[in-house]
Amino acid sequence: MHKPKTVLITGATSGVGLQVSKDLHLKGYNVYATGRSKIVLKELESLGIHTIEADLLVEDSVEKVTNLCPTPDIVVFSAGIGTFALAHDTTDEQIEQMMRVNVTVPMKLTSRILPNMLERKSGHLIYVASQAGKVATPKASVYAATKHALLGYANATRMEVQPYGIHVTTINPGPIDTPFLDLADSTGTYKTSLKKFLLSVSEVSNAIVRVIERPEREVNLPWYMGISSKVYSIAPGVIERVGRKFFAKK
Repeated sequence: MHKPKTVLITGATSGVGLQVSKDLHLKGYNVYATGRSKIVLKELESLGIHTIEADLLVEDSVEKVTNLCPTPDIVVFSAGIGTFALAHDTTDEQIEQMMRVNVTVPMKLTSRILPNMLERKSGHLIYVASQAGKVATPKASVYAATKHALLGYANATRMEVQPYGIHVTTINPGPIDTPFLDLADSTGTYKTSLKKFLLSVSEVSNAIVRVIERPEREVNLPWYMGISSKVYSIAPGVIERVGRKFFAKK
């Protein structure tokens, strides 16, 4: 019998992080779930999942997580926040919060976890990014910037750790039907405009489980958005003209 692999999951008390925590636990992984909601953490504990209460907006959260979780075999960086607003309407606080949770914390956690992975020459880092990091949209300037930064970080890190047998995967979903959208866009316009394109939480969780068992460089969800991002790199003006109508409404 092989020892179950240990998986650390951030943002595990809501949306994709919550679902993937449950799915991996059912598959026999040794799951450490982090998040803010005490109620959800208790629910996860009742299932036999290890939990760490951590607010990633708090300065010492990175140290708390790394101190309480044994060196993981796999990390799923699922925590993320966003505010959809015009660039000049986005407050300093919103900018700083998005940068911290979406970019700075994943980088800091990676820098603390990687040394042990490098030493044992195995591991898998999975960053839940976004199609917004590939194709930016109006009212998501800061959010898109954070995901673009995360993709750049993951791509460079992949090249650094590849000789050590460590995998780095980016999960690039389009909009997902989670409470994230309700919090990010109080007007509801974004969710309404893209209703028929919304991914389910299960679709994204299933993709993460699959890529853990069969590592890939990146996963684009839905699949056709991988094509649109490639078209964007060739003819950005076309994609911007077509896509603007979905997002630029007031």
